[in-house]
Amino acid sequence: MDADPLLPQSQPLVGVVDYRGRAISRSNSGGWTAALFVIVLEIAERFSYYGISSNLITYLTGPLGESNAAAAAAVNAWSGTASMLPLLGAFLADSYLGRYRTIGLASLLYILGYGMLTLSSMLPSLRPPTCDGSVDPTTCRPSSFQIGFFYISLYLVAFAQGGDKPCGAAFGADQFDTNDPKECIYRSSFFNWWYFSMSAGISTAVVTLSYVQDNVSWGLGFGIPCMVMFLAFMVFLRGTKTYRFYIPGEESPFARIGKTLMSSMRSRWKSLLQSKEARESRKYSITEDECAQSARHVEEAKGVLQLLPIWFTCLVYGVVFAQITTLFNKQGRTLDRRIGSSFELPPAALQSFGTLSIIAFIPIYDQIIVPTVRKFSKKPTGISMLQRIGIGMVISFTTMVIAALVEMKRLKTARDFGLVDQPTATIPMGWWWLVPQYVLIGIGDVFTIVGLQEFFYDQVPDAMRSLGLALYLSILGIGSFISSILISVIDKTTRRSGDSWFSNNLNRAHLDYFYWLLAGLGALELVLFLYFAQTYVYKKKNV
Repeated sequence: MDADPLLPQSQPLVGVVDYRGRAISRSNSGGWTAALFVIVLEIAERFSYYGISSNLITYLTGPLGESNAAAAAAVNAWSGTASMLPLLGAFLADSYLGRYRTIGLASLLYILGYGMLTLSSMLPSLRPPTCDGSVDPTTCRPSSFQIGFFYISLYLVAFAQGGDKPCGAAFGADQFDTNDPKECIYRSSFFNWWYFSMSAGISTAVVTLSYVQDNVSWGLGFGIPCMVMFLAFMVFLRGTKTYRFYIPGEESPFARIGKTLMSSMRSRWKSLLQSKEARESRKYSITEDECAQSARHVEEAKGVLQLLPIWFTCLVYGVVFAQITTLFNKQGRTLDRRIGSSFELPPAALQSFGTLSIIAFIPIYDQIIVPTVRKFSKKPTGISMLQRIGIGMVISFTTMVIAALVEMKRLKTARDFGLVDQPTATIPMGWWWLVPQYVLIGIGDVFTIVGLQEFFYDQVPDAMRSLGLALYLSILGIGSFISSILISVIDKTTRRSGDSWFSNNLNRAHLDYFYWLLAGLGALELVLFLYFAQTYVYKKKNV
């Protein structure tokens, strides 16, 4: 494999080896050449994952016969689990397996999960029964075994994401040496183009696979992701000889920080019991090396704990993010989605406007906005990572306000045309009304999601970068769980006094109330975020 022409030539890299544990130099390893192999796998991973998740609520409310509220809660619980499991994957990767092996195992688990999903929609013994008007709906329901097999398959995919997501971006970023000025700039740019590539995969998936699932068959719609993941995994293995592998420390970073925290608590307790003279005697008995090592470990632990307020104040963003594949999808299904005289756009395909806005905006951000702002701020990244995240939060708040206004317009149209009690009727309102909220949430992702990726990767101790990305993903996971809980509680509460906010008849539901609630929570979140962002001290200067 030829050397990456964008990277400078140099002596062997310190603390970095190839796949056989041999020392390697900058000229024949890493860089964009190696990162591209990883990106190919991750594009396929996003294509496959979103090919399932973007239209999952349709499968749950269709073949599996679940209600809107139950299906939305189930999708949020599944996506929340899939976004929380990276914490486990990060622990295994940083402490035992390494990122390369973890990605490999996750890829195999993906292939197994998608394969089982394909079987669940194709084999007569596993496929839910096909119901029509001639069949009693109370008897035409999938069996417990069919439902169980489907959900086991689905959660295998969640476990696969748990291994892949904290390691994919981290392993790709590992191919750039932050101690080299040029590679440091490339690494910052890598996160932008990484998300650009992921969005391209997602856009392709939500358009093509949602159409296949709605108009051809669910079996093929589940089978294509399985085949795509298998081929991409072969490409990832092909790049093994170009990858840079970082030599792990003697002790797990998780264990080291855990010991430091426990030691700190024990020391504080003992200090309450010991006399001043005893403490002075103990202090002078510690060697200089022990003091320095202890200080480093304490700083690592403090660095991780300092991230928690930022993590906490981003959770509402995760709640908003969860609506893309659930309630936004159900909104779109009620609208006039015709393009021309014969083609009808699948509801899940509307999500492509979000990812297309990401694809369009990232080059503008990376090539125009960052260089322009850099001239004034003197920062390599233009704006700081926390400033980037905050801008995305403002856009997220605006998105929910617009979504609420559009839903109010949709409900008014249903009333004006006498369609309130006709839940399956198409509302005479064009699909393009939903485009602004999808576009805005996509632009917001360029700021907040990419900013969170880089922030948590960069600000954790170097040996715990998989954990950093897992923390970012857990924001989306906890957000999905919060969304699921909110929907379930609100559904039960509002059902007692009339129509639920999430009624199966969306013309009698009130998604607009829910969107206004999220907008209010987003405003509160932004205030708290700004407070903690102002007091945050970066691990490195000028970021």
